[in-house]
Amino acid sequence: MREDPIVAEVRRVRDRLAAAFNYDARAVFADIRRRQESLGARLIRKRRTGKRPARSMPRRGR
Repeated sequence: MREDPIVAEVRRVRDRLAAAFNYDARAVFADIRRRQESLGARLIRKRRTGKRPARSMPRRGR
């Protein structure tokens, strides 16, 4: 099976990011949160409606 070049690039970037934080998931997410905070008003936040989203696929086994 042929490898998708987009998927391969995403995996390369993910590995570089993880390696930069010594493969520590908490450190990666802390960095993501710091980056989000630095965006301030430029970051678009999803408005909560209080309603649960409709499920696109039925649950199995119920």
